[in-house]
Amino acid sequence: MNRNRRIFIIVFIAFTAIVALFAIDMARRTTAPWNKRREVERAFPAGKDGTAIDTAITDDDTLLTR
Repeated sequence: MNRNRRIFIIVFIAFTAIVALFAIDMARRTTAPWNKRREVERAFPAGKDGTAIDTAITDDDTLLTR
């Protein structure tokens, strides 16, 4: 195996490994479209009886009194 071919193979393997690592990293950070609903349910958990709990609106909210 000549020197140029060996360098090409080493660079090809390194490039492929870097691209694979980027793809794995992006896949971990991305939510699949069919899992979007579950992500929202985890972010905003429902109450014990199945109703949503809204903690942002209270009696002291100044935006609602105007």
